[in-house]
Amino acid sequence: MNEVRDHNPIKQKVIEYFNDHNINSQETYNWLLNNQISTNSIFLLGYFNYNGIVTSQNNEKAFHLFISASEKGHILAQFFVGNCYEYGYGTIKNEKLSFEYYEKAANKNYAKAQSVIGDCYINGIGIEKDYNEAFGFYKQSAENGFLKGIIMLGYCYDEGIGTMIDKQKAFELYQNAANLGDPTAQYNLALMYEKGNGIIKDIDKAIYWYEISARQGDEDAQNRLKILKYFVS
Repeated sequence: MNEVRDHNPIKQKVIEYFNDHNINSQETYNWLLNNQISTNSIFLLGYFNYNGIVTSQNNEKAFHLFISASEKGHILAQFFVGNCYEYGYGTIKNEKLSFEYYEKAANKNYAKAQSVIGDCYINGIGIEKDYNEAFGFYKQSAENGFLKGIIMLGYCYDEGIGTMIDKQKAFELYQNAANLGDPTAQYNLALMYEKGNGIIKDIDKAIYWYEISARQGDEDAQNRLKILKYFVS
């Protein structure tokens, strides 16, 4: 059950946070071990085990701690239980249970869970496909400021998924997410400028956004950039 997540960026960020704030990570872990009295401490001990922070990664232990905290209504624990069931971390994969736990967190207005529930409805993961439901959850997620929710709401308007096609709204949402630094949104925005899809065609702006996306490693942007520069030069 222990699937190794190498080069874990979350683990690195937590360690950097501890170092930057002169927090002893081992003392923090020991405190959590000895103070399993609140849902936050139960969840955090699970989080340490889940990401292999201070201790060895232990998905089974993390899963049981997440379950314990989730039963007491801890929103993040409910989300992580959903994650464990989706990918089989510390337990057997179960898409139905994964959906149920994500839904618990989404219904408590957790923006990331709302976006994931949107994915479940759009892809039919653990539930029947329902584009109207997908659109509704992406809208909630976007309104709560979650970056992927903003992008996916733009995609729904762009393609008419669960709503009428509205290229102007799609453009505004992609622009918002692109300004926040997301390479996928930057690529989508560049594509709209290149094709003049619902907005005025502008090859210079298309190249500008392709370049920004490409610098972040987006291969589609890198390829489009080569093609555009070949024809423009």
